Amino acid sequence: MAPSQLKDKPAKDKASTAALAPASADHYTSLHGAFGWDVPERYNIAQVCSRRWAGQSEARQRIAIRTHRPGQRPVLHSYAQLQDSADRLSHALLALGVKRGDRVAIVMPQRFETAVAYIAVLQMGAVAMPLSMLFGPEALEYRLQDSATGVAICDESSIDNLLQVRAACPALRTLVGVGAAALRADEDYASLLAAQRPGFTAAATKADEGAVLIYTSGTTGPPKGALIPHRAMIGNLTGFVASQNWFGFDAIGKRQGRAESDAVFWSPADWAWTGGLTDALLPTLYFGREIVAYNGRFSPDLAFSLIEQHKVSHTFLFPTALKAMMKAYPEPRRQFRFALKAIMSAGEAVGDAVFAYCREQLGVTVNEMFGQTEINYIVGNCSMEWADKPGGPVVAHRASGIGWPARAGSMGKGYPGHRVAVIDDEGRECPPGVPGDVAVHRRNVNGELDPVFFLGYWNNDKATRGKYTGEWCRTGDLAVRDEDGYLWYQGRADDVFKAAGYRIGPSEIENCLVKHAAVANAAVVPKPDAERGALVKAYVVLSPDFASQRAKLGADTAAFDAQLIAGMQAHVKGKLAPYEYPKEIEFIDALPMTTTGKVQRRVLRLQEEERARQRANPA
Repeated sequence: MAPSQLKDKPAKDKASTAALAPASADHYTSLHGAFGWDVPERYNIAQVCSRRWAGQSEARQRIAIRTHRPGQRPVLHSYAQLQDSADRLSHALLALGVKRGDRVAIVMPQRFETAVAYIAVLQMGAVAMPLSMLFGPEALEYRLQDSATGVAICDESSIDNLLQVRAACPALRTLVGVGAAALRADEDYASLLAAQRPGFTAAATKADEGAVLIYTSGTTGPPKGALIPHRAMIGNLTGFVASQNWFGFDAIGKRQGRAESDAVFWSPADWAWTGGLTDALLPTLYFGREIVAYNGRFSPDLAFSLIEQHKVSHTFLFPTALKAMMKAYPEPRRQFRFALKAIMSAGEAVGDAVFAYCREQLGVTVNEMFGQTEINYIVGNCSMEWADKPGGPVVAHRASGIGWPARAGSMGKGYPGHRVAVIDDEGRECPPGVPGDVAVHRRNVNGELDPVFFLGYWNNDKATRGKYTGEWCRTGDLAVRDEDGYLWYQGRADDVFKAAGYRIGPSEIENCLVKHAAVANAAVVPKPDAERGALVKAYVVLSPDFASQRAKLGADTAAFDAQLIAGMQAHVKGKLAPYEYPKEIEFIDALPMTTTGKVQRRVLRLQEEERARQRANPA
């Protein structure tokens, strides 16, 4: 982190000479209390993530994007190539009428051109609007209309849907096509860039200017566009560095004689979402390191193969991905060779089963992280624990001033620079053990404005005001704080329900179910019940072995299912409170998921409510 952004970084220098710390070392209080923000008036994400690296003598050798191609050699793109392409695209966008503050949609998966598009748009002072290639026509139409986007950059994964909705989006005047989409778009990306001159004078954007517009899906009403300023990049950095075990500084490597970090990052998270864009792509580029891009379907085999081939050292994996990897490869080091230094996980609670798997089988203590698009990377851990050699024991590397222990199942603590609390409905901080809403104060513990905050919801001042209680920005996620300051996730406010008078948080039950050998993943929702209000119901995705056994039985699965369900219920009964075990279990091929890897319990809950209505009013 540059001196212009962080006032106090004692850990960086001390770490280069300190010995490995004992496992009990906890430097949270000193890190959090001594930290200070220093946000410059002018700041641009593209400048710190690309241009400054492209201006160095080794820019043509320094790899930015490493494109993974299964069974083939990767394609490498340097920071010099990244900046040159971005400069040419900026010129092209100017010629297409894009002005400072205009929205430019980027509708592409993980690929080099996607990174180029972000840098090009941001350095112009325009606003990048990521849109997932998984969005259907309706989702695209709403976002393009609401944002009045004028230009969209797309590839073959999204061109069909964009063409379908174009007539309903009058502001959308130009489609720029990459790769196979070029012939069907208004402009061919490759031809556009080839016609432009090199070099581009970047806009001197203010730190408070809008940089990225990301639409978040709420539980009620249409999606809301969260406008993220350039300064939010600074606000994200403490969490990224900490959750990735001091990514970019590589204090251990310096003690071993290496001049700088040799980190290689990869995450399956879509670069169109906060998790992929601001938790993976941009911070990796900020530190001048290389990130692996892969445009394809996730699988445990793909994940391990990619990590092995590219010597990935740091990663962000959703709990659902880690669960799948755990079930498919209980002992992955028998088939793969890897040396991970950090795993960050977010989106859902990791749970102690996955926590133990990461430590015992992947050689890393996973750092859970919590944040959301509006206020990202605010809570988490910084265990600084990994194995020094493949297959070796996990060792604590908490050198003087760095890191704090992670606790299995905990979200962690507020990252340095962020004042995080659990608050009640009136905005008062809850005492330890009392559940409440996770919230972030506009100012840190030293009274400085926190740069992580979004500017507001696009064209929705009412929703922006509703996000706050006084100076606290609410997340809508429930947690409990323990006596030591660790937060323990209780679920979304709208995911928690009551059954027979008991308050039910689905995460704990789901975590317990996943420990059963037959369960690959699970989601717990209320099933309406006339007598008790609701019953605890679990939707379960079977692990591959059990799913295969069940498939062989054809339609005659009743006895198999009954035995399996009874075993799962007994498993939960033996580990949790009696009222928490699922009274009903339904097997499902796949859980409904968001494109960011979160389980959509709401979809299942609404399904149960509809079934209840049909039972009450049969046709």
